[in-house]
Amino acid sequence: MSMTNGINHLGLSVLDLEKSVSFFVDKLGWQESGRDESYPRSAVSDGNVRLTLWQVDQNLEIEPFHRRKNVGLHHLALEVASAEKLNEIYEILLSSADVSIEFKPKLAGTGLRKHMMCNEPGGIRIEFIWPGS
Repeated sequence: MSMTNGINHLGLSVLDLEKSVSFFVDKLGWQESGRDESYPRSAVSDGNVRLTLWQVDQNLEIEPFHRRKNVGLHHLALEVASAEKLNEIYEILLSSADVSIEFKPKLAGTGLRKHMMCNEPGGIRIEFIWPGS
């Protein structure tokens, strides 16, 4: 029997806190809470998942995460309710100059699952996935 009860929150270091908060709030409809300018950091949530976004220190030498050579977060996968919603997110992000699309919605393996991958403005690699059911 597990001694834990799931994720309380996921903390992510980002290049630009304002742009990352805007990505989640303005583009995906999440809610912001818990801003702390002294760190600085903010929390965002879709009602199911809560992320804390931490501004990296721009005075230090910043090294972007490389998913094939660094230990840590490979990507964040967020589930969507339908293939239509996945396509809607793709269209919103496609028109966003500060979002890099890695690949557009496509089948994920066998079956009906579809997904897409992008990098939000703060440098976090995000997968949006519809489980096909």
